[in-house]
Amino acid sequence: MQGWTQHEHAVDTLLASWRAIPEGRPVRLAKKTSNLFRPRGRTDGPGLDVSGLDGVIEIDPVSHTADVQGMCTYERLVEETLAHGLVPTVVPQLRTITLGGAVTGLGIESTSLRLGLPHEAVLEMDVLTGSGEIVTATPDNEHAELFAAFPNSYGSLGYAVRLRIRLEPAPAQAHLRHVRFGSAVDAAKAIAEIAETGRWEGVEVDAVDGTAFTPDEVYLSLARFADTDLPTSDYTGQQVYYRSIQQRREDVLTLEDYLWRWDTDWFWCSAAFGAQHPLARRVWPRRWRRSDVYHRLVALDSTVGVSRVLDRLKHVPGRERVIQDIEVPLERLDDFLAWFDREVGMRPVWLCPLRTTRAWPTYPLVPGEVYVNVGFWGTVVVPEDSEPGAVNRRIEAEVHRLGGHKSLYSEAFYDRVTFDSLYDTAGLDRLRDRYDPQARLHSLYDKAVRNS
Repeated sequence: MQGWTQHEHAVDTLLASWRAIPEGRPVRLAKKTSNLFRPRGRTDGPGLDVSGLDGVIEIDPVSHTADVQGMCTYERLVEETLAHGLVPTVVPQLRTITLGGAVTGLGIESTSLRLGLPHEAVLEMDVLTGSGEIVTATPDNEHAELFAAFPNSYGSLGYAVRLRIRLEPAPAQAHLRHVRFGSAVDAAKAIAEIAETGRWEGVEVDAVDGTAFTPDEVYLSLARFADTDLPTSDYTGQQVYYRSIQQRREDVLTLEDYLWRWDTDWFWCSAAFGAQHPLARRVWPRRWRRSDVYHRLVALDSTVGVSRVLDRLKHVPGRERVIQDIEVPLERLDDFLAWFDREVGMRPVWLCPLRTTRAWPTYPLVPGEVYVNVGFWGTVVVPEDSEPGAVNRRIEAEVHRLGGHKSLYSEAFYDRVTFDSLYDTAGLDRLRDRYDPQARLHSLYDKAVRNS
């Protein structure tokens, strides 16, 4: 753990780097890695030095809380908390997502139906604002509005320097049941029952997510956490987790393997690099079976253009990247998937039910209402003269029509009026006037749509 003294030194370094940025110039993080999937404009000159803000400061095993630096990855956070028999309430699927990133950008995982989103476990946070000050925001102090608007603000209100979060006791194992349903309607009925009772077929459900392979092959993976010592499966080796969902009705994983079950193969996306082929998998180093490695391979391909060359050889007219996570009300899940199959045709898709405990203005889901996150990541073939972002624009319109919302970690194409209505930019602007009067930080619209 970093400890408070190291944290104070890191904060001093951060503030010194702020002062080194010429007055009037935009402020950005000097951060090499990212889990974003949208282009980002380049900013010349120095950025904020957050190199010392990537650890855990302190864990209190009595109060079940942890003080964590904003750039600490969940991989490191989980390693530290498990040593104390504790775990964050919600652990996003990918190892290198940071706590600050999950809070300002909305993380989600299979405990979100029971425990909400990662920011709902935050008790207080130190935020570096656009004015260069660090303020401590809580749900009920003088910075309560900043605290409430921070989730989904993506750095437009500042950067989380320290967060105090609630933890839960960590079980030893996750017992899984992969339950098949013949339609999204039937799966939605099961989610509604689990949301109401916390059980399915008489067995307690601690976590739930789903995989829709086809319209009539939809699985809910129901996890029950327990302090057992049963034989476990290992999906970091030759076996691929998502394939096991179709092959096994029950399974047992260690808690750590359960938390990172999707990271090893980036859900199913590692297949694009050949990493799931039995021969390639034997020689692919285990330490390189990670989402951040695949992310770097995507970036490399964007630069080198191997996939573009292959498309030309195959006479593919054009491709559009469709990498999105959206939320729709539970009762509209079947409507969305039916539309998605007709208009996009990408399978499998990931399903993750959730509900929030309070209103968060920048991502206004109705508290207590069950939504389903639908995640789909890949490319689709489009006509050669297709308008850039045409498929993504249709997805945005349909999600809006169904009363849902779209996460902003990937490309967005909303017009300004629609965006303002969905993400409370009036409230954000009011807070930016208070905390960033010189507009040193880019607005949420500039970041998410204009890729500033």
